[in-house]
Amino acid sequence: MDDPAKPGLGDGNPFTQVPIEITISVGRARPLVRELLRLKRDAVLPLDRKVDDPVELYVGDRLIARGELTELDGDQAGQLAVRLTEVADLQNGI
Repeated sequence: MDDPAKPGLGDGNPFTQVPIEITISVGRARPLVRELLRLKRDAVLPLDRKVDDPVELYVGDRLIARGELTELDGDQAGQLAVRLTEVADLQNGI
């Protein structure tokens, strides 16, 4: 049941209809500059995470959730998606 003390998504606030961009961080690479300058097409740049490690979701520089990469089926087969495993309390942070 909704808490009447907390405004919900349907509270008439026009900002609830504004799209936002979420960035998914799957890992980081820290090559030396000389290695970066040598990169060519088909080069492989190792990341600091494994395929099964959690990914992080950001709005701007604020962490809003964590999840797992997954591949969609059906009409969207092959498209990547994120299954959320932890979601921040956006009022108080993650």
